Amino acid sequence: MAIKRAEGTKDLLASEALFWTKFRQIAFDLFARYGYSPIETPVFEKTELFVRGIGEATDVVTKEMFTVVSGGNLAKLIAGEHVRSDSRFSLRPEGTAGVVRAIAQNGLLQEGGAPVKVAYAGPMFRAERPQNGRQRQFNQVGIECLGADDPSIDAEGIVMLMRFFEAIGIPQDKMTLLVNTLGDAECRPAYRDALKGYILDHAGELCEDCQRRAETNPLRALDCKEEACTRVMSGAPRIGDFLCDSCKAHYAQVKSYLDAAGVAYVEDPTLVRGLDYYTRTVFEVQVSVGMDNNQNAIGGGGRYDKLMAEIGGNDTPGFGWALGYERCKIVLEALGTQMLEPEPPALYFACVDADQRALAFRLAQQCRDAGIACEFDHQGRSLKAQFKQADKLGCAQVAVLGPDEVAAGVVKLRDMATHEEREVPLEGFAENLSHVI
Repeated sequence: MAIKRAEGTKDLLASEALFWTKFRQIAFDLFARYGYSPIETPVFEKTELFVRGIGEATDVVTKEMFTVVSGGNLAKLIAGEHVRSDSRFSLRPEGTAGVVRAIAQNGLLQEGGAPVKVAYAGPMFRAERPQNGRQRQFNQVGIECLGADDPSIDAEGIVMLMRFFEAIGIPQDKMTLLVNTLGDAECRPAYRDALKGYILDHAGELCEDCQRRAETNPLRALDCKEEACTRVMSGAPRIGDFLCDSCKAHYAQVKSYLDAAGVAYVEDPTLVRGLDYYTRTVFEVQVSVGMDNNQNAIGGGGRYDKLMAEIGGNDTPGFGWALGYERCKIVLEALGTQMLEPEPPALYFACVDADQRALAFRLAQQCRDAGIACEFDHQGRSLKAQFKQADKLGCAQVAVLGPDEVAAGVVKLRDMATHEEREVPLEGFAENLSHVI
């Protein structure tokens, strides 16, 4: 039986691989205007980073991480023996924790210096049931800013995300930006307690996950997709009634900046996002095309002022977001966007017989070195079959080499559209070709 790719993964073939490359390039070009530089982090980290950073009670950590142990520790794990934390590794389920770890470990933050702004793009991994817009290996583009707690950072990042969506072809009228605040360490504990009490009072009307969240993470109950839970939680206490003056002022300023930038938004007091590290600003971008209503978010994020300290660094304010490439692609296809196709070679070398193959090989290398994409026969086909191959590849010109051409010191160049022919000198062929192709 042939081995096939793992469920929940996908091969990016030529046209989509090109599209993903262009997608990333548009992102990094745009983000650079805002001062964000690229960063690459490992695709796996110590499991402890995600447990401490994302939150031990989150669905990502409890249900969705791919976790392995190194070397001979697997046998110990199976036997129920202790395995040291530095032998446990997980494929990254999101990008923020690894980026924050990299910034702390490499000492990129300088006391009194400018905030560190970085951007990334690459694969993430979650052990979920595969469905439309959800894969076990998926691609994200994201940004992180460490070292500034001003509301302008939040607003700037949100504006940048909306500008990116527009740049790749998703119109404003197909998107809804939802914003909320989750308060901070001063005011959120009272809200959590109120929410916990409400959940316990209505436990019989809620799903088992939401009942469990009363003790582990009450805010996540606000994000439950079960219809009954959504109905019950619509009457839950709202964070706005518990905010301290500082959080109220921060949130008001974020909205003021968005208004000044002409970015429309909807305030959603139930928006919490799925990870424990968020404080104050949270936001999400949802779409009205291509996606199911329960899976219609294409990007989001927020502020995480305690994450750096949580993973062992200094207490440092942070802000970031991530978007899902696969979901964006579904939306773009629903809007009629076509995937990119590889550019065909400009030239195909066709040999009359085998005696010209070495010369064709040498000329092809000269052309490629000069920036001209070309191909030639690698399979010993007949001249007629070579022309068919050139046509199939979409080559605009065919360079014919035969005994007569070699003796005359020329290459016969045929235009595949008009069938017109001209002769180009062998001497300096690539340079001469650039003037006629």
